[in-house]
Amino acid sequence: MSLHERIAATILNHPEKCIPFSDFMRLALYTPELGYYCRAQLPIGKEGDFVTAPEISPLFSQCVARQVQSILATLAEGRILEFGAGLGTLACDMLLYLEKEQALPAEYCILELSASLKQAQHAQFEKRCPHLLSRIQWLEALPQAFSGVILANEVLDAMPVELIKFSDTELEQAYVSYEESHFKWHYQAIADPILEQEARAIAATLPLEILKKGYLTEINPHIVPWIHSVSDCLKQGVVLIFDYGFLQQEYYHPDRAQGTLMCHYRHQAHDNPLIHVGEQDITAHVNFSAVIEAAEKSGLVVDGYTPQAHFLLSVGLLELASQPTDTIEQYQLAQQIKYLTLPSEMGELFKVLALKKNIAYTCNT
Repeated sequence: MSLHERIAATILNHPEKCIPFSDFMRLALYTPELGYYCRAQLPIGKEGDFVTAPEISPLFSQCVARQVQSILATLAEGRILEFGAGLGTLACDMLLYLEKEQALPAEYCILELSASLKQAQHAQFEKRCPHLLSRIQWLEALPQAFSGVILANEVLDAMPVELIKFSDTELEQAYVSYEESHFKWHYQAIADPILEQEARAIAATLPLEILKKGYLTEINPHIVPWIHSVSDCLKQGVVLIFDYGFLQQEYYHPDRAQGTLMCHYRHQAHDNPLIHVGEQDITAHVNFSAVIEAAEKSGLVVDGYTPQAHFLLSVGLLELASQPTDTIEQYQLAQQIKYLTLPSEMGELFKVLALKKNIAYTCNT
């Protein structure tokens, strides 16, 4: 059975003949062996649908490694844990850098849902740093009493979101139905009182004339439980989150009337998640205010929040790029730096959020 058929069957077997968009997004991305992130054909990299910062340049990973090194130096037995490690590029580049600095952690843990990505990660380690494979541990769940650094690079944007539609008189939630062999939008009243309360709070911040024209946005219901689970597992250390997004005032801006939901299919961006099911990425920008609020309520301390460009420059990006190289490599590094730091590329839209617990340390954020 194809993914299309499986999701269609799920919808048709539902009593209401429709499912919340968040359920559709979860099935499209994470159905074992069929979902976008779980299929054999990997989505990341030049041959995939999108490229992450570690794939753009090893300088990104080296900068992160510098920050991680200084954090681990303050801990007796610090480890590294990465959520959703992609192709393993960040992990491999970081370990190779830390090895040169004689600052290797005893263990690098990876929590990965996709079996195909686990295989890709293992293959990368075998190819580039086989002598460090013994330090890699793949986890099925978060550990208890973890001390060290937890990394989440472009993880939150891939969490399933609920779509909310506002008007001057109505407040509706997006569902997905299945009619005439196609997935279709279906809107109805919000059933979850917590989700409705959050949606009404957002509506209260928007001008009435904007609501009258119709306003579509997203709410991520998974941020709070994710942050709480991270806080519960972290005994001592720092959480570093890298992702694209905004604080709440900018996220729910009157001009952002169509939300931030975006799809990536063969390096082309569009806004229809109901097509190319299982063959395209579906993401939404991160509401960092929601992350910060959840973190503070769960016992984490906000250590810093800054654009990616500021973070990379503050930990020594230009110094790392100034090592003696030939002319061609120097040009390539310059292009990579532009992509990582320019406001028109990743520099401003991507943010770095540092959260800490039981540690006297200040990050470069």
